[in-house]
Parts: sequence; C-alpha cells; structure tokens
Amino acid sequence: MLQGTRIIEIEGLGPGPFAAMLLADLGAEVIVIHRPGPAPEITGDPSILDRGKKSVTLDLKDGKDLAAARALINSADAMIEGFRPGVMERLGLGPIICLADNPKLVYGRMTGWGQDGPRASTAGHDYNYIATSGALWYTSLPGTPPIAPATLVGDIGGGALYLVAGILAGLLSAARTGKGTVVDAAIVDGSAHMMTLLMAMQPAGNLKMQRGQSLLDGPHWSRCYACVDGHFLSVQCLEPKFYAEFLSLMGLDNDPRFSEQFDRSLWPDQTEAMAKIIGSKPIAHWRNLFDGSDACVAPVLSPEDAAQEMHMSERDVWQRVDGRLQPAPAPRFDGQSGEIVAPPRRGQHTEEILAELHSR
Repeated sequence: MLQGTRIIEIEGLGPGPFAAMLLADLGAEVIVIHRPGPAPEITGDPSILDRGKKSVTLDLKDGKDLAAARALINSADAMIEGFRPGVMERLGLGPIICLADNPKLVYGRMTGWGQDGPRASTAGHDYNYIATSGALWYTSLPGTPPIAPATLVGDIGGGALYLVAGILAGLLSAARTGKGTVVDAAIVDGSAHMMTLLMAMQPAGNLKMQRGQSLLDGPHWSRCYACVDGHFLSVQCLEPKFYAEFLSLMGLDNDPRFSEQFDRSLWPDQTEAMAKIIGSKPIAHWRNLFDGSDACVAPVLSPEDAAQEMHMSERDVWQRVDGRLQPAPAPRFDGQSGEIVAPPRRGQHTEEILAELHSR
C-alpha cells in the first residue's frame, strides 16, 4: 500500500523502530540509519523490528556521514527520530533545516513526554508515561498495584501507532498541498487519547474514578480467573444475552447469586463465588465448555500457545522466520499475502545507498 514511499529512520529504541517496521510492513521503503558498532543488547542483531528495512551505518558525529544522512532525509517522504527534544537540532538535522531542504517532508518525532512541557527533557519509560496520562489507572484489580502488558499500552499503542497515524496523515496532506509537517507524537498524548472510549461511559454512570466500580473493571463477568492447573481464563460477557449464555453453559442460570448482572454492591461476592467455581477445574474443561459459544470466554495464552491456537493458526498470525517467533504484518489488504521480509544486517545497504546518493 505504501510502495514508492521512502521513510528514513534514525536508530532508536522501542516505539520509533516499531512505527518504522509497521510502515515497512505496509510496503514503504524504510532506510534505518544505524550507528556504528553492535546492536543494542536489548534487541539483538538483526532485530526483528528491522524486518523489511534497509540498513545504512553512519556516524552522525562525523561531518561526512552527517552530510550523507541529510542527503538521505532530503530524498525521503518522511523520517522518524526518537531522541529527547533538542538532540536532532544539535546534530544539525532538526526540522527547520530538514524542511528547508525538503519542504514536503513529514518529520516524525517520537517521545514519551512530547516536545514541550515541564517533563519534556526528562527520562521515562512506558509505565511512567501511562501512569501520568491516566491510562494505567484501570489496569488491575482493586487493592492491587496497577500493572499493564509491557510496552503495549504506552510505547506501542499510545506512541508508535499514533506516530504512524500522524505520518500517514502528514503524507496525505503533503501530497495535496505540497507542504510537509512536524509530527509531535508523545506517548502521554496518545495513551490519554486511547482513554476516550472509557471516558465516553462516564455520563451514563458506567465509569467511576474509583477502581473496581466501573462497568469494565469491577464486575465478576469482566476479569480473568485462575484455574486449578495454574492457567487463566478471560471472561467479559458485557451484554445481557452473552451473560445469560455464560451462566447457562456454567449451569448457573438458576443460581440466585448471579441473577443480578449490574448490581455493583453484589460484584465482590459474585466475583469471590465465581473465582471458586472456575478455580476448581483445569483450563481444558473451560476451553471445551465454551468453545464455539457466544459466552465471550477465552483462555489466556502465551505467544507460543497462541501460535498453535486454532483460529490464530488458521490466520497464520504468528509465524517463525529463521527460528524466531514473530507476528505477521497487520492490518491485511485484499490480494496481499502479508509476507514477513527478513531484517538486514547492520550496515548491509550502506554502499548501495551511498552510491545512489552520489549518483543524484
């Protein structure tokens, strides 16, 4: 879908490389400027976050390499950087200079706190950003410390995906107007924006500021339960017809303890009773009981188990490339296979890309 679009990525960690990978999955030519030396230990070399990209090794503190990076950016439709505010300006690759060279450029900036504000220059990580934005508040049971899936809510959801949306919007605008833009993608902004669906429930009384009292974080029918064998079962039968099917399959449709679905005062006792019932059987029992139903129940799977699950396997969502398990590109497009393109070695395309620049 993005064939013919060139994206330059300045090597970083986390959401920036993920955003660039997603754009590469969508068909863009993504050239990542790797710094000389080994890959960061956290990702390894080659990193699956570099799949589908080309790699150039440049030292941005070297004048010749810096000029090459500037020329690359000048050849691009968009770029991605994930440094703290001011770093790219000090390198001589800030948006003022790059947009002067290339007026149609979409300059994507990925940070935790944003380009301005009291915290803009301070360090942080996923949990810090979503804790500050409000997105971490409803992520755990009442009385327990909030915890969310590592990187997914902040770095990826509130960060990388909003950067991709901003870059795509910028590319559409540049194609229409001939004028580029700067995308300030901050994880605190995006993760707060992701709360909109929850906040929409507030006027109806279905979202409370107290944990465990809202429609989706308090009921016995909206949580995960431990099974007797140590596995976990997710239950979220929100609509009354799905809740009725859940109770019927459990043999609890005539049990007065569970007849009132939305009475908040009953939720703690209902949860305790449901935990004992579900906790008395192994996951295989519940999997067989609910399979194919509309009770909105599913086992909690590891990535390895998910790769073997019937639906996920049929759609080939998880794939192995060179022995490494990784998810297939998403979303899908009619008539396209969504093939995973192996990542390059660091610097694999340096000579090729520099030769192209010299020939311009």
